[in-house]
Amino acid sequence: MLLGLWLSAIPIQAETFTLRTPGTQLVLEATQGQDLQLLYYGDKSATASDIANANAHAFAALPAFGSVDMIYLPALQVQHADGDLNLELVVDKVEQLSTVNYQLSTITLADKLQPFTLRVYYKAWHSVDIIETWTEIEHREKKPVTLKRFDSGALHFYGDNPHLLHLHGDWAAEAMPTVEPLTRGMKTIRNTDGARNAHLDAPEVMIALDGAPKENYGSVIGAALCWSGNYEIRLNAANNDGYTLYAGIDPQSSEYVLAPRTVFVTPHLALTYSNEGMGGVSRAFHRWARTCGMMHNGNAVRDILLNSWEGIYFDITEERIIAMMNDIAAFGGELFVMDDGWFGNKYPRNNDSSSLGDWVVDTRKLPNGLKALTDAARERHIKFGIWIEPEAVNTASELFEKHPDWALQARGRELKLGRGGTQLVLDMSNPQVQDFVFNLVDTLLTNNPEISYIKWDANASIQNYGSTYLPKDKQNNLYVDYHLGLVKTLERIRAKYPNVVIQNCASGGGRANYGLMPYFDEFWVSDNNDALQRVFIQWGTSYFFPSNAMAQHIGGSPYLMTGRVAPVKFRCDVAMSGRLGMELQPAHMTDEERAQCTTAITDYKELRPIIQLGNLYRLVSPYETVVGPEKQQVASLMYVTDDQAQAVLFAYGLTSFMKQQSRRIRLAGLDPDRTYTLTEKNIRHGEQPCALHGKSFTGAYLMSVGLDIPLSTEYSHDYPSRIFLLTDK
Repeated sequence: MLLGLWLSAIPIQAETFTLRTPGTQLVLEATQGQDLQLLYYGDKSATASDIANANAHAFAALPAFGSVDMIYLPALQVQHADGDLNLELVVDKVEQLSTVNYQLSTITLADKLQPFTLRVYYKAWHSVDIIETWTEIEHREKKPVTLKRFDSGALHFYGDNPHLLHLHGDWAAEAMPTVEPLTRGMKTIRNTDGARNAHLDAPEVMIALDGAPKENYGSVIGAALCWSGNYEIRLNAANNDGYTLYAGIDPQSSEYVLAPRTVFVTPHLALTYSNEGMGGVSRAFHRWARTCGMMHNGNAVRDILLNSWEGIYFDITEERIIAMMNDIAAFGGELFVMDDGWFGNKYPRNNDSSSLGDWVVDTRKLPNGLKALTDAARERHIKFGIWIEPEAVNTASELFEKHPDWALQARGRELKLGRGGTQLVLDMSNPQVQDFVFNLVDTLLTNNPEISYIKWDANASIQNYGSTYLPKDKQNNLYVDYHLGLVKTLERIRAKYPNVVIQNCASGGGRANYGLMPYFDEFWVSDNNDALQRVFIQWGTSYFFPSNAMAQHIGGSPYLMTGRVAPVKFRCDVAMSGRLGMELQPAHMTDEERAQCTTAITDYKELRPIIQLGNLYRLVSPYETVVGPEKQQVASLMYVTDDQAQAVLFAYGLTSFMKQQSRRIRLAGLDPDRTYTLTEKNIRHGEQPCALHGKSFTGAYLMSVGLDIPLSTEYSHDYPSRIFLLTDK
């Protein structure tokens, strides 16, 4: 049976066109003077005859208030200058552009009455199964128009007991997947933090069309809204005629005032379809991120680093920083990052209650300035990075004393203060603030050209809704204009400093979204470095984001947040499944920990291209229910190179009881006709490789029969783990 999203039969006289990716296609009907209709989205094997004979009901590609049956809900609604709330958008013209990398279709829609224009874009990538859609809104009415709802896209689909997967979480517990059936009525997923939209609920979803989602088979739609601010994703099943997905900026407190002849561009909505289950959707998003410009330097492997935060927190001194540089260099690492606590003059940054905005070196802590540190890094043959939080200010700061109006605030109302009891968010809609943030980065990098890495943090939500810059009739633009100003600033920074690696951090993974990823190289997955909980957090994050974007660090034990004691090998093995780093005080490590971390870093350098650039296959989920203590709870995943010649396999034991039954793990993504040799990596210090080391198996055997990986039989302690390199040589 052909799998796809049947949307409409094709009238004989209709003007239709098709956008194609390697495995999918999207068919539109765009007849001049008529509604734009999306006829089909799904598997590429569907023919024009198949689609025409489906005889499904027709649906608007982007339904507007005033022109569609309200049972289906609008994706667009405006209030015209004369008070009219209706839109009757019909096709005016269609433009096609084909490049080496993508096919772009632009459909211009015009209202039947008002001088109001909507351009709908569809971009189909030639190298990956992703189609992006977005709109440009413009008008020539005499006065401003209010955009009351402006979704980026809508998609009608059918399914047999469809299920929704979405990510929910909180600080230190991000990206926990929720799977639930799509029942009749409305399902809404929103985030209204204002500045960070991936804590609580994330702006990406998967929809399994044929029952609960499976990892490696079944028909699944994936959708990611490429936006960093407040959003709303709606799934509507108001009657028995299928389901509709809507995604866009959350309209609450964001009814946008659009001046005449001004163009408003909605965020891109990225769509994919796979008949290889959730794994196929993930691999499409990962490849798109790495190769199609949705991630800065997406095909680069990342350096192994030590971050100072959990090692010394605010207690920065030149002596301590150089000692930590010595440690990471001795481990074989490549980068040291000095975190919070290095700045402030009148207000020294000794805790989180002051100094944000005053980006000058605290010479009481660093008497020889940053140059002494960059010189020390160069002498140790490592790189140097630094932490900043450019969008925030403390009331205890020289910046706030000079420019209190730069902070977001409602005139005449008491300020609501965040972290440390003094933190506020700067008004990124204000061009002066944009210049300030750009100049901060520009000055830092101009004066210290050997800084190669920036950790860009954002630790506050927008609690004070108001802008002293925006006029009173455009206060509703704030949530949107904040992020447009942030992107404008990041574009300036990237234009001048394309080679500096920048990490996107927001109290952990609060900004893991594709709205900001074009300007960053990686993101901080979570502030929680507890290795056991990281297995779960990283698993959920991997549904949409590639491993070389996921910053994963080896933490201390017992871990400060949870008190959990975990062996250093387990901590290393969990961190090695993404971009490897360290976040602890090496001076407090045992000899065993030092030896194991050195081995891990050495082995990771060999495995890194496969892990960071390979195709991910999730094999056994940590969320899988295990009944009874006799069967071990396991998590396992692997990365495979494009040519299927090499792979890296991870296996983690999450429970530990005596005489547990081992778990047979079936591998995926290999060439069934090749023979692969297993080489165990990051072997536990003082032990010999396990019995699988050096053994060879056909790809067919590994995928159909699988391996009994010795997790519980070899160890007498909690949290066993194994890593294997597979090669066909």
